[in-house]
Amino acid sequence: MSETKTLADAASSRDPAVGLKAVRALRELAERLEDLQVGNARAQGWTWQMIADCLGVSRQAVHKKHGGGSRFGRRKED
Repeated sequence: MSETKTLADAASSRDPAVGLKAVRALRELAERLEDLQVGNARAQGWTWQMIADCLGVSRQAVHKKHGGGSRFGRRKED
């Protein structure tokens, strides 16, 4: 069984401890994917507005979250 399928199954668990841990893992995955794709978009010359439109947020929100003073977006420390 794939890790994605395992997480999806766990997220719908009737056990709140299992379900909430899966939700947290999915949220962390989504954040990493967003960071990656915002970096890709900026590297290809996309504006903050173009990225914001795709994410369904304001330009200011996406810039605040990913702008961080670097041309290609902020990288979170592990």
